[in-house]
Amino acid sequence: MVLLRDAPDGVEAVMLLRNLRSDFVGGAYVFPGGGVDAADGPVDAFRLAAIRESFEESGLLLARHHDGSMIALETPDVVARFAAHRSAVDHGEMTMAELFELENLTPATDVLVSISRWVTPLGAPRRYDTRFFVARAPERQVALHDDREVVDHVWIRPVDALERHDAGRFELILPTRRTLEELAGFRSVDDALGALAGRDEPEVIAPTMEVEGDAAIITMPDGARYDALSNLPISD
Repeated sequence: MVLLRDAPDGVEAVMLLRNLRSDFVGGAYVFPGGGVDAADGPVDAFRLAAIRESFEESGLLLARHHDGSMIALETPDVVARFAAHRSAVDHGEMTMAELFELENLTPATDVLVSISRWVTPLGAPRRYDTRFFVARAPERQVALHDDREVVDHVWIRPVDALERHDAGRFELILPTRRTLEELAGFRSVDDALGALAGRDEPEVIAPTMEVEGDAAIITMPDGARYDALSNLPISD
């Protein structure tokens, strides 16, 4: 889930720092995300999973009251109540469906815009089929990392994240980097969502990986090449 907000110098995305002890991309900055659970249901499972993972990892919840207004998490009593809900969902003590029923909410799956679908190259020790969504970050809510799977968070312009990655100060995996590259040119959230609209079934991005000398090289369908260890672009 790529959650965006408007800032004075352009669009910012919330990014989370994975715990170094994590068995998946520990130490990298990522977007909120994770696997689809059986409890996410058979309908809109990918979008529901993205909403759930965003809530678990960043504390940002895309949900509406029945009058259509987005939920606000700002008064102390509501913040405390939803912090308890978040912990219960994260530890498997409550499903999102139970949370929505308890709080008389509906998930805002309609605000998620598909941006891409990635499949890990053959030969990788773990392979994933991952869908990326973009949405406007809910207003009147504050991002707060879970301090378990993710140990820090930052709102950052895509161009700044890319510059820090190029300088070796901001670890990224390739799908994250490519997503940031696509978002770097937008000046507002409206511009980004408008340009990405209509990708309900995005074409699968399936890079290939090969070894050249002592280096593993990932080649994108568009011909761009990246070092598989650093995920930095390789100039021809």
